[in-house]
Amino acid sequence: MLIDAHSHWLPEEIISNSHFFHKGWGDIEAQLKMMDAAGIDAAVLSYPTTDAHLKIGSISQVAHTYNDNIAQILKAYPKRFIGAAILPLDNSIDITEELKRATEDLGFKAVSLASSYNGIYLDDRMFVPVYKLAQEKNLPIFVHSQIVNPIGYERVKDPLLTPVIEYVFDTTISAGKLLMSDVFRQYPRVKFVFAYFGGAICYLKQRFDATYQMLRGMNFVKDLQGLPSDYFKNIYVDTSGDATRANFLLSLDLMGPKRILWGSDWPAKQDVAAGIKAVNDLDLTQEEKENILGGNLAKLFAL
Repeated sequence: MLIDAHSHWLPEEIISNSHFFHKGWGDIEAQLKMMDAAGIDAAVLSYPTTDAHLKIGSISQVAHTYNDNIAQILKAYPKRFIGAAILPLDNSIDITEELKRATEDLGFKAVSLASSYNGIYLDDRMFVPVYKLAQEKNLPIFVHSQIVNPIGYERVKDPLLTPVIEYVFDTTISAGKLLMSDVFRQYPRVKFVFAYFGGAICYLKQRFDATYQMLRGMNFVKDLQGLPSDYFKNIYVDTSGDATRANFLLSLDLMGPKRILWGSDWPAKQDVAAGIKAVNDLDLTQEEKENILGGNLAKLFAL
């Protein structure tokens, strides 16, 4: 079974109020045609993060618009798409209610979060109810890089450097803050799925562990009750359309083949075949390749 862990679709109201996205992001028929051609059985639809809330007026309105429209796709194509709901994070009272509505009434099976929200990262106390419900209801949490004011944007605004570097490091900082706030330890059954191989955490594995051990020896950093890599190896990462062998090898070294999920990053990236080939070219068993291409995600959702 081939399952795409990272794809996107946006309703017209969000596309028309965003500065970057175009109508191709709202063409579900084109996505289905691509899936059929590539042999993809099903795909997770998660939110790519947009700036639509700045024009629409609130994150809450965007959340309800997005979830209601995705719900129509889930109803029309129940075997082809898995929905990851977004939350009204500007309304703490409505967060859990919308999550319950999305999962109990609209058919969503996961949560979609950005790596940060206007400088607030996922270690903030506002997310605790989400983690409690995710752990209770076995809802995977897909973390996408924040594209609105990611880390470093206040110093460098560049059309290439921002998406290439700042998006990646916003994801990296997000995972790091979840580590240092003990969220990974306190909610061990929450299945976090970080896009783009988790930012730079796989590359930084040795530096995380060696620096932590040095600083613990000086009593300069809190006791994590384990090495940073002990926690990072238990999260999931998706490949986000990347075909770079080095990135696969780094993630295999840290997490192993059971924690890597193949994802296309459609429609941002169109060469779906290259990402699939990159997995099949790895020096792994056929079972391990099949797990990365869909088996791991099937287990995540108990499909």
